[in-house]
Amino acid sequence: MVTKKVTPLNFIDVFSGAGGLSCGLELAGMRCLLGIDMDKNAIDTFRTNHKKASIYCGSVTDLSEKKLRELTNNQDIHAVVGGPPCQGFSTVGLGNPNDLRNTLFKEFIRLVKITDPYYVIIENVTGLIAKKNEKTLNDIFKLFHKMGYSLGVQVMSAENYGVPERRRRTIILGSRINEEIIFPKVDTKIITVGEALKSLKSPDGKIYNHDISLAAIKSPLEYARIKCIPEGRGIRYEKDEKAYLPKKLKLGIDWSTIRENRFRQTKYQRLDRQKPSPTIMTHRHNYFHPTEHRYLTQREAAAIQSFPNDFKFVGPLSSQWRQIGNAVPPKLGLALGKAVMSMYQNKNKKINAKKLFTKSEEAVTKMRKKAFLYN
Repeated sequence: MVTKKVTPLNFIDVFSGAGGLSCGLELAGMRCLLGIDMDKNAIDTFRTNHKKASIYCGSVTDLSEKKLRELTNNQDIHAVVGGPPCQGFSTVGLGNPNDLRNTLFKEFIRLVKITDPYYVIIENVTGLIAKKNEKTLNDIFKLFHKMGYSLGVQVMSAENYGVPERRRRTIILGSRINEEIIFPKVDTKIITVGEALKSLKSPDGKIYNHDISLAAIKSPLEYARIKCIPEGRGIRYEKDEKAYLPKKLKLGIDWSTIRENRFRQTKYQRLDRQKPSPTIMTHRHNYFHPTEHRYLTQREAAAIQSFPNDFKFVGPLSSQWRQIGNAVPPKLGLALGKAVMSMYQNKNKKINAKKLFTKSEEAVTKMRKKAFLYN
């Protein structure tokens, strides 16, 4: 029996950042042709880790169809993916034409129209699915339905897909060759911080982006305080301060004057090796190592974001943290890639675009009610 060779699905990554989503999609068997971003350090990281893909460093508004075809060597593009800003859709259609956020979303649409891909993947903040943004979501659905795409939306929580991190993102999946949109199934096995940090070595035996000296706490007062904090704990309420800090290390604040008598985000928070991490932010000062008296290294943060150990970050320290914190976790991308590949194997179902368009508002209302399926 001869096994039929499956041609990889080609995709371009718009607003790619360092390439977390691209990394995951490639792990699923898809092939990245192009990464597009205007952040030079992020694009340098993208290029370092996607050696077979082209890169475009600059504003997507300046990327012409001719240049796009040149960069992708006139190859078929089966998917357009990325995180275009979706805010500001306050009036009919695309809202205020002078709103930069709308301009960037329109550019994403422009690239979809040029390439006519089978699939689109849009990643955004959870707030997009909120009731107050229902008009925005309706506008997005109408635009894609008009182009012949069936769409689905879901808020996905990364720890349900092999990522040792509680990170929730709105994901919109669209297809013009499948009527039914299939989202990844939840993985019941939860990966912990301890498992993520157990081995940081890449296949070549080296550990990249892991300079412990750069993770040192320079302030003697901060260092003294973190030494008092147990694993998995931090200070958010006055009771926490009383429980963990001796009088000489108190924060020196009047808790009664703080809104809701608590910090908006826990301070001096040590990660817990037995649980997934909170959402990794874009700078290193939010969380501390579970047992050592220091911040996390970039490698440790990247491991928690589920980046492979041989994925190398370049640029200044602050930029590397921004790249890691802004990235789509690769394991989430892997799950999405597998879902797309599964849909592709069941392609060629005819889509009634007119029916989709006329029922878009009803569809969005229904989807909002079942979108938060991360439990």
